[in-house]
Amino acid sequence: MSDAAPGTPTPPPPSPWERERPARARVAAARTPLSRGRIVEAAFTVLDRQGLDRLSMRQVAAELGVTVSALYAHVSSKDDLLELMYTRLFDGFEPPAPDPERWQEEVREYARSGRRRLLSHRDMARISMAHVPFTAELLPHVEALLAVFRTAGLPDRIAAEAGDLISTYIDGFAVEEGMWRDRAAQQGGESSSPARPDWREMADEMRNYFASLPAADFPHLRALAAVMVTDSSDERFDIGLEIILRGLASYLPDPAARAGADVSRASDAG
Repeated sequence: MSDAAPGTPTPPPPSPWERERPARARVAAARTPLSRGRIVEAAFTVLDRQGLDRLSMRQVAAELGVTVSALYAHVSSKDDLLELMYTRLFDGFEPPAPDPERWQEEVREYARSGRRRLLSHRDMARISMAHVPFTAELLPHVEALLAVFRTAGLPDRIAAEAGDLISTYIDGFAVEEGMWRDRAAQQGGESSSPARPDWREMADEMRNYFASLPAADFPHLRALAAVMVTDSSDERFDIGLEIILRGLASYLPDPAARAGADVSRASDAG
């Protein structure tokens, strides 16, 4: 029954464009689930930008756009995070297979690749020095390096110390390089060498300084001024590594093995 007055025309039905349409469902942007991997990647971003001293769980959470408490569902502490970051550096790295004929070359490549890993992110050498690599993930790498030394014929006592010696050398060298890199960044300097930004200019200054010292008081510094400091960090690293390798080779019990090592060094030098 209609309340409209007699003779009043019936209103037409609503046109299609006037009909009420269902409200469009609001689609929330899909969020990538938080994971250890994402947290580690964000931590590397913060580390490269701000350095180890300013790396914090709060900064990592801000980088990810989450609360700090969300991180603790995946990592237990900052130390746990640093350990995960250090372990990540070894992803894809294949330790050498022991070969007594090539043990020195294997150690060279191991050391060079280790230095490259540490230099791939700011302050990673400092993180490396603070974390003993005897975790389940890294023990196979320790085992492989010790196998290289023992298979080469080094006495057990020397082989046991050699692994730590090589690691300490790599860490210490990379820490020094990181310090020079940070100094160059603070001074706003530009560099042709990513490993050691302002070293070439400083090397020239140091050589000139040594050469200017009084000969009567500093005869050896003056005599070695031209070779005391090298332009290349790669060259410095390789020379230091060669000194270590020659020392280790002197412990080989087999004179023929030592002679073979000498031939290998001569070939490398050539």
